[in-house]
Amino acid sequence: MHTTVFTKTLRDNRRPLIGWTIGTTLAAAMYASFYPQMATGGAESVQNFPEAMREAFHLDDLTSAAGYLQSSVFGLILPLLALFYGAATGARATAGDEESGTLDLLLAHPVTRTRLILQRFGALTAGACAIAAAVWVALLAIRNSADLTSISPAEFLAQCLNLALLAVAFGALAMGLGAATGRRAVVFAATAGIGVLTYAAHTFADQLGADWAAYLSPFHYYIGGEPLKHGFQWADAGILAAAAAVLVAAGTYRFNHRDING
Repeated sequence: MHTTVFTKTLRDNRRPLIGWTIGTTLAAAMYASFYPQMATGGAESVQNFPEAMREAFHLDDLTSAAGYLQSSVFGLILPLLALFYGAATGARATAGDEESGTLDLLLAHPVTRTRLILQRFGALTAGACAIAAAVWVALLAIRNSADLTSISPAEFLAQCLNLALLAVAFGALAMGLGAATGRRAVVFAATAGIGVLTYAAHTFADQLGADWAAYLSPFHYYIGGEPLKHGFQWADAGILAAAAAVLVAAGTYRFNHRDING
């Protein structure tokens, strides 16, 4: 009985999770496999881009495997997919049931509001880890054929761990907002909007002369330490995990003190 909500959530969400996993993994493998072509001819093509754009997206380092993956695959495509996975899944956690009118029925069973949120958060975290693990396996599978051998399996794992934590952090934000408002569409839009703004803060802080703004962005802790070059960045990973824990705790507190029948 203690894990009923957790297992039922995973079972109910298995199709969306499979879709997210396949889509994210295919995107990672496809764009990573372009590295040999980019290493030979892509560096010259980006010289026509404005200098500010090259610096913001690290386009001057496309000739190295880590530089290419950091600027494109793990720097743009995968983190945005992780953001939207977290926003969509977190928005459904309690707000989806509340909008459909099934939350009262669910809470009529021997499950507390705290246990409901924590087990739904556990299911979201398990899904994020599954997606990140699939990406890791896929990149290892193409590592030799795509000339990515300069990046070790451990360095790939370090970046995939941060990818999972990024999804969990935005999922926690969506869960917290959903527990406080009970409005799924509003929660998804707000989480996605905050995600885009914080991504811009991380990407363009230097160009705007506001270096401090990057430290307010979860994307800084996701990739700022360059795990593809330096391996596990435990301090950054800890900050992402701590932020997720605080957001879920705040949402749980609000959920426990809110009249969901009002």
